Amino acid sequence: MTPAQRISALRARLAEAGVDGFLVPRADEFLGEYVPASGERLAWLTGFTGSAGLAVVLAEPSFPGAALFTDGRYTTQAVQQSDPAIWQQQHITDNPPGGWLKQHAAGKRVGYDPWLHSEAALRRLSPEGVEMVPLDANPLDAVWADRPAPPLAAAVAHPLEYAGVTAAAKRAEAAKALRDAGDAAAVLADPHSAAWLLNIRGADLENTPLALAFALLHDDARVELFLDLVKVPAATLAHLGNEVQVRPRAELTAALAALEGQRVRVDAEATPAWFVQALREAGAEPRDGEDPCRLPRACKNPVEQDGARAAHRRDGAAMAAFLAWFSAAAPEGGQTELSAAAKLLECRAAQPLFRGESFPAISGAGEHGAIVHYRVTPETDRRINADECFLLDSGGQYLDGTTDITRTLWTGPGPAPDGLRERFTRVLLGHIALATLRFPKGVAGPHIDVLARAALWEVGLDYDHGTGHGIGSFLSVHEGPAGISRAAKPVPLQPGMILSDEPGYYLPGQYGIRIENLVLVQEAPALADQVKPFLAFETLTLAPYDRALIDLPMLGARQRAWVDSYHARVLAEVAPLCDAATAAWLVEACAPL
Repeated sequence: MTPAQRISALRARLAEAGVDGFLVPRADEFLGEYVPASGERLAWLTGFTGSAGLAVVLAEPSFPGAALFTDGRYTTQAVQQSDPAIWQQQHITDNPPGGWLKQHAAGKRVGYDPWLHSEAALRRLSPEGVEMVPLDANPLDAVWADRPAPPLAAAVAHPLEYAGVTAAAKRAEAAKALRDAGDAAAVLADPHSAAWLLNIRGADLENTPLALAFALLHDDARVELFLDLVKVPAATLAHLGNEVQVRPRAELTAALAALEGQRVRVDAEATPAWFVQALREAGAEPRDGEDPCRLPRACKNPVEQDGARAAHRRDGAAMAAFLAWFSAAAPEGGQTELSAAAKLLECRAAQPLFRGESFPAISGAGEHGAIVHYRVTPETDRRINADECFLLDSGGQYLDGTTDITRTLWTGPGPAPDGLRERFTRVLLGHIALATLRFPKGVAGPHIDVLARAALWEVGLDYDHGTGHGIGSFLSVHEGPAGISRAAKPVPLQPGMILSDEPGYYLPGQYGIRIENLVLVQEAPALADQVKPFLAFETLTLAPYDRALIDLPMLGARQRAWVDSYHARVLAEVAPLCDAATAAWLVEACAPL
């Protein structure tokens, strides 16, 4: 089917459902950032393949009868991938979908799939004068004839040597939190929570080791786990134990009905609205409250922290092997975005405990680097030319940790232009400002986001994405609840949290710059006159910055000393893991500025 035929078929189904419009989010029923092929409804309908977005389709086909909403990471990509004759492009922050609906759908009935939207998202999407209608069946699924089957990978135990805390201990602590709050149970709609709580992992998603499942946590520490039973082999059942009951998804309605008269915690941001609606119908009392696993999962225990350090040392060795290769291969020409990404994957695959990429590498040469979440395909693959900027954002999944690193490289052999070096160095200054920050307990990510942007703001520049996101432990490369962004919730940073430090600058049509390390929140050593506890960041990522892009006079003595110290640490920790040729290259790359 062509794009026009797909939206036409959907509109025909809307008439049958008795609604005047329909919402198509980039989501499956687990509301995660990454979805299996069977959940890629937005991509099937619009052609847009980014990890966040929403389409609104009205039954009336006259323009603008359909709009595609994306954030600043994807504005360029959305324009390139969707048909402008069908889709009106909208910035989801500047012109939110609720406002668009109020303008174009006043007095109309707009349908939605209650499995694909949270209660909180629906509140934001529901303008006055528009009737939002939950539908029993998704009309898009009815016209997606070749929709892939849902994944059925096995759920497996995550060994205690990497998890650090037993599932029984985690269940007991989470159940106590429920009892203390007066909640009889909690809906765990985020599969990351079940994975962390029960120390299980899976392979239902390409880059995130999840077994897609729902769970109910009871205040006596019992858990009901809902997934296709074929996904749970005998060894996993034995690992889960008697306090975890594995049930098919079809029994969810009955399980919620059994909570009649009880108060049930539901995270309104992360749980499909279907659960709230089903609980109310059952006579239970759904109460909005944060998933009891979310914050504990973000605060890595000592074993997970040590695992992250070890994973980053091995990832550093993979990066060193790649960067040494790239420094020789790039000036010679002949490489492309895909070949560079493949080489990096080859370097990572040689490392112990490697289980795959944590996301498809963002390998962007020249103007492609200015597309913040660019994903190279055989159709877009571009030659990496001499004397241009190359941005590579990538990561690995290791049994003991998850990595995410961005390096911006100059291909050479000639010198980088002064203007590019000046902007790269401003990004580097913001990156260092966060890495070296000491801050009092209670400070949250939105409070410090400005520090990463200050050097850019001085000359009227900025970037249209957050500065940092949380990272899982052999889980998702993007993890809440904390983030470093103006748009992030003010969740205080706590010891054990791992976040990214990734300011950037993008000149559309020419190049992109981003520098990213992962940092671990730690207690800061007390100073003489300190009157309250302070925290600091420990940098985990170990890879040199491209010296060809640094404008040395722009760095103060403190920043220069930090880069030299960081490079000395990279050399000391990574070189012993490398072959002789890579170690020799690393000596030069990490020499004092």
